[in-house]
Amino acid sequence: MTGPAATVLLVSLARGHHFTKPAALQIELKADHGVIGDAHAGTTVKHRSRVMRDPTAPNLRQIHLLHSELLDELQAAGFDVGWGTLGENVTTRGVDLLGLPQGARLRLGAEALVEVTGLRNPCIQLDRYQDGLMQATLGRDEQGRLIRKAGIMGIVLAGGSVYPGDAITITLPPLPHRPLVPV
Repeated sequence: MTGPAATVLLVSLARGHHFTKPAALQIELKADHGVIGDAHAGTTVKHRSRVMRDPTAPNLRQIHLLHSELLDELQAAGFDVGWGTLGENVTTRGVDLLGLPQGARLRLGAEALVEVTGLRNPCIQLDRYQDGLMQATLGRDEQGRLIRKAGIMGIVLAGGSVYPGDAITITLPPLPHRPLVPV
């Protein structure tokens, strides 16, 4: 699940609903809320299409984590993307985010604790940013099943400051593990 140095590379937030989130020196996580100052923080859904369906639904997308290895893959395919470009709050290195089960817990730095709720479902906004980007964040496994590679979502269990360079430690939930599905 983790490489030799599971690390936070970049932290980002945006006060408005923007596709790309600018880098920050640090982000503050608040339990049961998310990234303080980010448009997607809160106990109920904040993603605009989800608010239209049910504004009282719980927010399982308080924080978005993206593995920098995907950005490497996209850059190699000719896409102009970098850390924070795809709207993530935390860009990681050395963590198999997509291989984590539901309920895995990620300690970011000394205090912050995030529980993984599911996969980010790539949407048309990716193509609005760069033509073909949505398809590039999708793949197929050996059985032909769809793989969503656009990162994972989580809820904040314990608040704290998160900085670039912070270590990431993972605690897996009890067996049996449930694979991630879009949230």
